[in-house]
Amino acid sequence: MLYTIKNDRLEISADTFGAELHSVRFDGKEYLWQCGVAWKRWAPILFPFICSPKDRAYTAKGKAYKMKGNHGFARDMEFQFKGQSENSLSFVLTENEESLAQYPYKFSLEVRYTINDNCLRVENFVTNTGGEDMYFYLGAHPAFNCPLNDGDSFDDHYVEFDEDEHITQKLGGEEVVLVEKGRTLDMTRALFDNDSIPLEFPNSKAISLRSKKGGSYVRLEYPVSDCITVWSPTGDDRAEFVCLEPWTSVPTFYDDEFEAIEDKPHALKLAAGETYRYYYDIKLY
Repeated sequence: MLYTIKNDRLEISADTFGAELHSVRFDGKEYLWQCGVAWKRWAPILFPFICSPKDRAYTAKGKAYKMKGNHGFARDMEFQFKGQSENSLSFVLTENEESLAQYPYKFSLEVRYTINDNCLRVENFVTNTGGEDMYFYLGAHPAFNCPLNDGDSFDDHYVEFDEDEHITQKLGGEEVVLVEKGRTLDMTRALFDNDSIPLEFPNSKAISLRSKKGGSYVRLEYPVSDCITVWSPTGDDRAEFVCLEPWTSVPTFYDDEFEAIEDKPHALKLAAGETYRYYYDIKLY
């Protein structure tokens, strides 16, 4: 079920299924990709994995598990609607029979959306409701319309970091340098021929999607993320969007050397009864 909140300029909608954003409208303009043929998502939540371990398989507490889908299961589960205020929406997911078959931990995952002027804050609260340590990854996958302005093309756009970055992409076992001590990355279809472009431990804590012709743009601030990823499908002109993805770390498959989730270097460890807060801001201009 969809729920909506709005102020004088910003209006958002989110669904109980996946607690996923379905709309982000600012001054009447839609900034969020609207789940088209090229990609049938809007802004999924990635939990308890970012991407997947090899063959979607891993072990936990000495037992073998296999995920049904990529990026964990939260994006494909029905959340409970927790509540609504004038400027916020909250949804919550807890373990169930389906999740426990893939992931042995008891948890609560609350997703909260709060609007203020031109800013949407997205908060995730992961609580370990079990009696032992739990391990997980967490990330976001919002897709923003590209082009953002009438008359622009996909290739008119670029992403801009707040600080100089060294950005590489793996190609046939080698790393190709995309940006060397620079802040901008031009958008082309070919740029994503080798899938997404993750940047671990970025110097920047914000990234923007802009047009070389000016006009509307979106800025994503990620103060508590150790990885920011840029992605769009390659070779499909119907994919009129770019994903700016803040993640707690690099993808799970970077840790495939370690089968047990307890040993995966980038997995977050949360003690029984503790809560982990993760957030990022989307600012519209």
